[in-house]
Amino acid sequence: MEKVTSTDGTTIAYERLGSGPQVILVGGALCNRNALKPLATELSRNFDVVTYDRRGRGDSGDSTAYAVEREVDDIAALLTAVGSSAAIYGHSSGAGLVAIAASTGLPFTKVVLHEPPYGPDDVDSEEDGAQVLELLREDRRQEAVELFLMMAGMPKHAALETAAAPGVADLAQTLAYDFAVMDHGAPGGRTPAELLAKITQPTLVVAGTASPPFMVDAAHRIVALLPTARYAELADQDHVVPPELLAPVLTDFL
Repeated sequence: MEKVTSTDGTTIAYERLGSGPQVILVGGALCNRNALKPLATELSRNFDVVTYDRRGRGDSGDSTAYAVEREVDDIAALLTAVGSSAAIYGHSSGAGLVAIAASTGLPFTKVVLHEPPYGPDDVDSEEDGAQVLELLREDRRQEAVELFLMMAGMPKHAALETAAAPGVADLAQTLAYDFAVMDHGAPGGRTPAELLAKITQPTLVVAGTASPPFMVDAAHRIVALLPTARYAELADQDHVVPPELLAPVLTDFL
């Protein structure tokens, strides 16, 4: 494990694996860097892979006042630490963060957006999100995780089991960060067309046919908005794809 200091003084922990062109992996909600370690291992056959703990998670620090821009600063600090440029992959709300970072002009060679959970323009998820945030304010972390996972399309029995797993509730407070990321540029979690239009790098948008329909629809909307984007459909796969199936798709693009 290595560490880099972000603009506001927050320490960000990261690891590198393999050699070759550099690619940074950005995890989604309730994930630390270990969640992407299996994918990093697969990709390390061809790439220098960087996984990191987003602020507030794992071995990274946090600041007293969260702002999405600080998470972009964290990625910029990683770029400086590992090289002048890199490709970047984001999963779920991590893909939402990658889209924001790419829209600021950071020197990414290529961008992969794997099922960022944008909602359609005629659906407002703010009410459900507000309930999760209220549970967090009441320090009912496990219940907040359960509700969030069901919002994301996970069946209730699976949401209850996941929320009860060791260490998951410890990351619950960072759900507020993921809501802020997904609301950035388009309140209510809608597709941020103006933000996405600023992405100029070659972009791959990935979705599985067994994922929640709103995520698949979001992937198609992104491709329609981005002239530099192409779509990769993963047959019979849901939101979490086995790394041995996902890595070849990413490798072909990167």
